[in-house]
Amino acid sequence: MAVEHSTGTSAPAPGDQTRIHNIGYRSYDGPRLGRAYARRSLYSQSLRGSYGLGRSVKSKVLPMLLFVVMCVPAAIMVAVAVATKANALPLDYTRYAIVMQAVISLYVASQAPQSVSRDLRFKTVPLYFSRPIETADYVRAKFAALASALFILTAGPLLVLYVGALLAKLDFADQTKGFAQGLVSVALLSLLFAGIGLVIASFTPRRGFGIAAVIAVMTITYGAVSTLQAIADAQGSSEAVPWIGLFSPITLIDGVQSAFLGATSAFPGGVGPSNAEGVVYVLLALGLIAASYGLLMRRYKKVGL
Repeated sequence: MAVEHSTGTSAPAPGDQTRIHNIGYRSYDGPRLGRAYARRSLYSQSLRGSYGLGRSVKSKVLPMLLFVVMCVPAAIMVAVAVATKANALPLDYTRYAIVMQAVISLYVASQAPQSVSRDLRFKTVPLYFSRPIETADYVRAKFAALASALFILTAGPLLVLYVGALLAKLDFADQTKGFAQGLVSVALLSLLFAGIGLVIASFTPRRGFGIAAVIAVMTITYGAVSTLQAIADAQGSSEAVPWIGLFSPITLIDGVQSAFLGATSAFPGGVGPSNAEGVVYVLLALGLIAASYGLLMRRYKKVGL
């Protein structure tokens, strides 16, 4: 038979273990910054994230590398122009983005999913909307951030060309006009590419799928349109070449700037759209930007429920 032995110490009374902590909950008496502040914060954080700022070193590598790749050819052109005392730059401002379109497409493919896919994957979008921020604020901030990041990517090399041209003592008026035309072109390109990239990326929470989808849309459409334009030009149907250019984002920008910004067209045979055809190009580009915004609004109204 087991015998219970006393240890000589009595168990503490239940009341001795009770503590009441006054942790001082108080109402917030500070300023209420509201929707505008939340929208600006989301924009700035998304823009910083497009270049990996505030994130890990690994996240900075690709966007910074692509920015350097965009600027290096411009620096080489400037060095050649200065060394040879050329009368003009080797490449027009409006042509630079068209030549470097593969790098721009890769940047969009890498950063559009980074901007929105993680929010979808980790289901944080409803948390944004639990604050004063609304669907329109979220979409505008993300759209503006990626468009701004693309503008930095595409306008940076143009600035290098412009400064180099002035150092090479090229004509100030001509260079300023060309630089302004180039800025208008890349601004439209940035809005168009940002809209397309965000719409595609918003339909998948998987970043890898988003990257592949954006690259496919950008490259397949450009390859198909370029091939059809070459076939039409070879068969003597040069009047069809400008209309085929409506079906690819990069050729759409090419058509706008060749029609209204004095750029040399990259279309086969150098046949760009006329002014009347250029109006169609402008309307389609603006329509695609507006449609991208509308699709994003519809998409995030569903996601935020």
